[in-house]
Amino acid sequence: MNPDISAEVLVCGAGISGFAAACSAARSGAKVILAESLGTVGGAAYSNLVNPFMVPRIEGRDLVKGIFSEVISRLKDRNACAEGSLFDQPHIVFDPEALQSIMMEMLEESQVKLLLHSTVTASIMKDRDIKGAVVSGKSGDIRIFSSCAVDATGDGDLAFLSGCGFDKGRPSDGLCQPATLMFRIAGIDMSKVPSREEMNALYSKARSSGRIRTPRENFLWFETLRPDEIHVNSTRIPKIDGTSVHDLTKAEAEGRKQAADLHSFLKGSVPGFESSYISRVAGSVGIRESRRIKGKYTLTVEDVMEGRSFDDPVAKCNYPVDIHSPDGTSTVFKKLGPGISYEIPYRCLVPEDAGSLIISGRAISSTHEALSSLRIMPVCMAIGQAAGAAAALCVKKHVSPASLDFGLLRKALNEQEAGLR
Repeated sequence: MNPDISAEVLVCGAGISGFAAACSAARSGAKVILAESLGTVGGAAYSNLVNPFMVPRIEGRDLVKGIFSEVISRLKDRNACAEGSLFDQPHIVFDPEALQSIMMEMLEESQVKLLLHSTVTASIMKDRDIKGAVVSGKSGDIRIFSSCAVDATGDGDLAFLSGCGFDKGRPSDGLCQPATLMFRIAGIDMSKVPSREEMNALYSKARSSGRIRTPRENFLWFETLRPDEIHVNSTRIPKIDGTSVHDLTKAEAEGRKQAADLHSFLKGSVPGFESSYISRVAGSVGIRESRRIKGKYTLTVEDVMEGRSFDDPVAKCNYPVDIHSPDGTSTVFKKLGPGISYEIPYRCLVPEDAGSLIISGRAISSTHEALSSLRIMPVCMAIGQAAGAAAALCVKKHVSPASLDFGLLRKALNEQEAGLR
């Protein structure tokens, strides 16, 4: 039996959002434990190979600052990122290996205790108050007691284990946005590669003839930091429940088949790809949507499109409503109007039916449509920074997340240069 351990703040999940939450809480003076089921930090940005960062920006002004800006600054110092744009949406291409190294450094500098290979399997509760969690790994179960916990698992695992209410998928049938397995192709002669329009014409022809498995309606790729390599975001596995091991197993197998088919098509039909090869495949399939934990407020698509402000903002965003059809065959892409951005209120991070718990990342309280905008990595990092700062304040002030004075959180986030008003 492993001995119990304790922390003032327990963060579950070391992806983009959990990393930011742990750093933020520790820098605010809290003793922090960060538990992660995988053997790495970085989550979607590393294990799922999601790239690039889609940057919320208006007229050259970044809407997400704080820890995200610090990460970008460190990447720039290593020549490990580059600015770009596609479909009039600014982005930052980055080296995932450099990113993971930077995240590990920042966690160590912040004196966060990291537990890898530690999957959250149970919640420790007293009445409706969360007192910690049980994590399981090769050494057995470990009970971690905490004064406040942050669920940054992406799927709301700790909240689910604690009995919190949640929504999943679109209201009509519960289907979530499809999964995608990211991969990269290198060895390309970019001087011979045709335009995106020409490539998509060839893609459509191959798809119509049945040569390509993916149901995605077009071929989407991004540049990487290597001149002979592209990053492919074109596999699409619909009707997947990201909280089902059976569906995830199906998605992993199907994603790899689609990646092989896509590369075979490019190598045989598109100029410049004749000597190409698959240089990297994501360690696991990427999930866009699963549980959305019901909170004190639910962000709606009207909030997004109308650019609404709130009295308790923790993050800003202007990324479009970007819904990959749960049926797998189309994409809804609705841009916000010029100069319009919206705010995400702190209340979306506070579950409506559990104390001492804060939700971070894409599992916050939102609708299916609103999630499709806020799920981008910079915004999830901003949400994580706010969640960590809030958790540290709850410990310091001996209050629940629902009772926290938002004025104190606003002050803390401004001191962390999060860029809020």
